[in-house]
Amino acid sequence: MSDSGKKVAVVLANNYEDIEFTSPAEALRNAGAELTIIGTEKGEIKGKKGDTQQADRTFDEVSVDEFDMLLIPGGGSPENLRIHDGAVQFTKDFAASGKPIGAICHGAQLLISAEAVRGRKLTAVNKIRDDVRNAGGDYEDSELVKDGNLITSRVPDDLPVFNKALVEALEPAGVK
Repeated sequence: MSDSGKKVAVVLANNYEDIEFTSPAEALRNAGAELTIIGTEKGEIKGKKGDTQQADRTFDEVSVDEFDMLLIPGGGSPENLRIHDGAVQFTKDFAASGKPIGAICHGAQLLISAEAVRGRKLTAVNKIRDDVRNAGGDYEDSELVKDGNLITSRVPDDLPVFNKALVEALEPAGVK
């Protein structure tokens, strides 16, 4: 494993879908990226199926400028984050930065709250497709949808292509 020097912000709250964090995290770390888990408070964050992670930092302690990519795992985490002003503002600022954002499953809920889907093509778990459309997004039922800096997938079965797209998004010239 080489150190790419790339820094990835992972926004996480309780009830995240375990594999939608662990699988992309492993792929990104194997590509040399350093991950920082950002939570509403420091301490343990529990997944739906028994995985636990530690929040390294809180939204009050971070800036978009520190990171090259944002990862939004699904499950219940995005719903828990979208009611936290700091998480919504961080996501909104990240979307405005033009840096890559990866969101899977319910991750689009946080993008919706951050007003980052209007006029954009994306996918998500079909349970929230109406939410995407109602927020002005163009929902597409595909395993992977890339639109500018948005990289989205639907469900854990899509993780192989989602992870590959995340790693590729860290490679372009100009991203440190």
